[in-house]
Amino acid sequence: MILKNVCFYNEVFEKEVADIKIENGKITEIGIFDEDGRDMSGFIALPGFVDIHIHGGAGGDFSDASKESLDKISAYLAKNGVTSFCGTSMTLDNDTLTAIVKCGREYQGNEAGAKLVGINLEGPFISYDKKGAQNGAFVRKGTVDEFNQLFEDSGEIVKLITIAPEAFESEEFIKSVSKKCTVAIGHTSANSAQTQKAIDFGAAHTTHLYNAMTGMTHREAGVAGTVLDCENVTCELICDGGHICPAVLRNTFKILGENRACVVSDSMRGAGLGAGEFDLGGQKTFVYENGKYAVLADGTIAASITNVFAEFRNLLEFGIDFKTALKSCTINPASAIGLDDEIGSIAPNKAADIIFVDEDLNIKEVYINGILA
Repeated sequence: MILKNVCFYNEVFEKEVADIKIENGKITEIGIFDEDGRDMSGFIALPGFVDIHIHGGAGGDFSDASKESLDKISAYLAKNGVTSFCGTSMTLDNDTLTAIVKCGREYQGNEAGAKLVGINLEGPFISYDKKGAQNGAFVRKGTVDEFNQLFEDSGEIVKLITIAPEAFESEEFIKSVSKKCTVAIGHTSANSAQTQKAIDFGAAHTTHLYNAMTGMTHREAGVAGTVLDCENVTCELICDGGHICPAVLRNTFKILGENRACVVSDSMRGAGLGAGEFDLGGQKTFVYENGKYAVLADGTIAASITNVFAEFRNLLEFGIDFKTALKSCTINPASAIGLDDEIGSIAPNKAADIIFVDEDLNIKEVYINGILA
C-alpha cells in the first residue's frame, strides 16, 4: 500500500510532505514515488499514540483477565487514536495477578484494534499510606521472587512496575528488576533522599507525577521535586485538567522539556461511558455528570475517564507547544518501555501506526499495522 501526498510529522517531529509505503504492517519507505496510491491530501498524519498506563475503558478492565475486556479496551483506544497500550493491573493478590499477566501473554488482539504491547504492574509493592484507590488489603513488601514469577508468567512482557522504594528493603529489588523492565516510583511516601537512592539503584520512571506521592516544598524536594531534578527519569502526567491543574502542567513541561514527559490516561472501565458506578480493583468508584475523573465513595480520586488523544488536545489548549505535546503522547512513552525502535513515530522500519486528522484535529482515520481500524 502507498499513501500519497501525506503531510506528516517525521521521526524528528518536524512537518514534511511525502509518500509512505507500507508492507506487512510496517513502513518500508518514505519519499516521492511514481506508483499510484491513496491520495491523503487535506489530512495531517500523526504517529499512533501510545498509552503505557491504562486500566480500562468502554466497560472493560485489564484486571478482569479476560479477552472480552481486552477487546473492549482495544477497540475503544483505536477509535480514539491510541494504537499501542500497556494493560495496567491494580494492587491485587498473587493468584489474581498471575491470571491477569497470563491473559495478557495470550492476548492476540483485534486485527483493527489497539495493540497490547506490554503489561504495567501498578503495585502491589507500594505504600499503604499512599495507596490512593488501590486496595490496601493487598499492599505488601516487594520480593524479587514474586516479580520474577509474574514476569515469567507474562511471557516476559511486563514493561513497567510501580513500587514505593521506602516501603521495603528495595535496593536488591530495583537492581534486579530494572534489568528486566522499567522500575517506576509511585504510590509512595518516600522523601527526597530515599527517592534519589532508588534512582541511583536503577529506578527510571515516575507513576502519575504529583498524584499519590510526596510533593515538593522549599525545604524538602519529596518525590516530585527529586524526579523533576533527575534528567534520566521520565515522568507520567495525567492531563485531564483535574489530576493536575494547567498552571502546574505548564511549569512541569518547562522542566521536563520535549523528551521526559509521558502522557498517560490512567483510565478505568468507565472511560467513554458517561456517568455511572464502576468497579476498580474490587472497589466501587463513581463517575458524575461533567466529572473529570472517577472517585471512591469518600471522594478520593480513583482514576481518569479520559484518553491520551483528548489529553493531547487539552495540552494544546493549556499552552503546551505542539511538538512537545505530540512527543509526550507518542515517542516518549514508547521510549520509557523500550519500544521506541518499533512504535512512537512515523519512520521506516517502524509499525505503520498512523492517525489522520483534519486541521481542527478531529480524528478521521486510524491505521494500526497498516490496517484501517
